Amino acid sequence: MKYGLNISSTGNFDFLSLGALVHRLDPGIVPFRKASHCDIHVSGGEFNVAANLSDCFRMRTAMATAMVDYPIGDLIAERVRAMGVTPFYKRFKHDGVQGPNMATVYSDRGCGLRAPVVFYNRSNEAAAQLKPGDFNWKDIVGSGVRWFHSGGIFAALSPTTAELIVDAMRAAKAAGAVTSFDLNYRAKLWNFSGGQERAVSILDRIVQNVDVLVGNEEDLQMGLGFPGPEVAAKSKLDSSAFVGMIDKVTRKYPQIKVIATTLREVHSTNRHSWSAVAWINGKLVTAPTCELDVYDRVGGGDGFAAGLFYGLLSGEPEEEAIRLGWAHGALLTTFPGDTTMATLEQVRALAKGGSARIQR
Repeated sequence: MKYGLNISSTGNFDFLSLGALVHRLDPGIVPFRKASHCDIHVSGGEFNVAANLSDCFRMRTAMATAMVDYPIGDLIAERVRAMGVTPFYKRFKHDGVQGPNMATVYSDRGCGLRAPVVFYNRSNEAAAQLKPGDFNWKDIVGSGVRWFHSGGIFAALSPTTAELIVDAMRAAKAAGAVTSFDLNYRAKLWNFSGGQERAVSILDRIVQNVDVLVGNEEDLQMGLGFPGPEVAAKSKLDSSAFVGMIDKVTRKYPQIKVIATTLREVHSTNRHSWSAVAWINGKLVTAPTCELDVYDRVGGGDGFAAGLFYGLLSGEPEEEAIRLGWAHGALLTTFPGDTTMATLEQVRALAKGGSARIQR
């Protein structure tokens, strides 16, 4: 047992996630009110981690999710295949008018002092209709899954998605998988589905089944109802506020063995300072700080989670695991879209202190 986690060395899948697939419309630096065209990125917090682990880190990954049989669904399914993720779909028929639909996320990139703007159309979303009983977890995890993952965005979609996460986590733990959860508190989504009070009650039930938790101090406060840290952070790169909450979290949830978050100071839309910190079975490890020239910030946190999980699944030393997450999250901000275009070799080079010198 390493890191306090019993990570299986074998399994049909290294990683299985449960969540919603979405497509993100991206007009670049142009605000939507003036946009004339958009790029389309396939995304979803849980999918992003599975896709990153497959495409960059060469792991065998899968995802349980909803799929609608219409052209947008076909587009999304093609990208899932392209990233090497094995899908377990609950399929829905589109009625030609109202859905069910695959959710749309609208997100321009901003520029300089103008921040990115994100808004949603999740009307009649198929993933929000997922419920316990839609997947045969005994068959899916019974074949061997080393790590199971879900997140707070999916939990916020409906009462049934939250219950589905609880059922899936219990099945995964019973089958011997490590379980992880990214709190990913999104006020817009929770305000629509019952507010913070409901968020705390739902996320508490889920986190009782979690071994590895991803989230910053705001996620811990808003999503789990912990009071703010006694020590105020001096800057966004100061980990003291986050560290000050770890004892509270582990006292309430003693089964949690890893808590991790990114640290980001936003100087402008395109210039960030970037680091990360993790508590791993009582050991505190911190990544270096670097300056990012950001092309597209969406997905950086999922990039960090994927690199960290890869390090833990591979048995790397704690310091190397967080460096891999830090390096991959940093690289992901240099690509368009929500999922990785990096190679494992690039991630390891940056984690070891590499630079942006031209490679010939």
